[in-house]
Amino acid sequence: MPAEPVRRAAVLGHPVSHSLSPVLHRAAWAGLGLPWEYTLVDCTSEQLAAYVASLDDSWVGLSLTMPLKQAVLPLLDEADPLVAATGAANTLLLDGGRRRGANTDVAGIEHALREAGAVGGGDAAIVGGGATARSAVAALRALGVTTAAVYVRRAEAGEELRTTGDEVGLPIDVRPWDRAEEALRASVVVSTVPRGVADPLAACVPAAPGVLLDVVYDPCPTPLASAWSDLGGAVASGLEMLLHQAVGQVRLMTGREPSVEAMRTALLAAAAAR
Repeated sequence: MPAEPVRRAAVLGHPVSHSLSPVLHRAAWAGLGLPWEYTLVDCTSEQLAAYVASLDDSWVGLSLTMPLKQAVLPLLDEADPLVAATGAANTLLLDGGRRRGANTDVAGIEHALREAGAVGGGDAAIVGGGATARSAVAALRALGVTTAAVYVRRAEAGEELRTTGDEVGLPIDVRPWDRAEEALRASVVVSTVPRGVADPLAACVPAAPGVLLDVVYDPCPTPLASAWSDLGGAVASGLEMLLHQAVGQVRLMTGREPSVEAMRTALLAAAAAR
């Protein structure tokens, strides 16, 4: 049999040195017997177009993190429905010269929350207003949430979240950041802000918290997640979200089903070694 050709992919972002995506994809590809290469590239929004244009036919795709999930949109030839709904693509697929955007963050958030017991209707709150927050809106709708409040630092971010809510059928109540403490009283809370931003909320966790997903995975757990679990609340780890969005990316890039447990084992080992 002819040897499997070497294909390439990478995670791009700025900053990106903290990313554990290479651990996940390399573990998946090793389990599938694919001699592929997955690298890490620091890339700004301004550099993205030139970088994508430089890729040859050996490239199957890119994983995208902050701040590239929106910056990639003008570069796409086609986009999956969730990209259109959320205005964010965390995956760029390269096939025959065409560029297709996909969003596996939605599935990653939904899966992590389900594992923590967040199912059925009820209310939810999202802390933050960026691309991951818009994916959280779609994930909460898929979980059956009927209403969601979002707490944002920028008024325009709230309007973008309302647009996503309209697209997926989830009413959004936009509230200012100085009321973010209120978010913790919701049945399901998703914190999408960068490392350290939600730390002050750790002192405000209510006596009987519901389910929390803090997407930050360095550190893991975050101060907010630690305070939440100490008071008996269920916590969906940011590592679980990272795992399941990567599973979706591997499926899209390879057309094969990876070993989720092998990916999880590699991820937890890498996280513990930090």
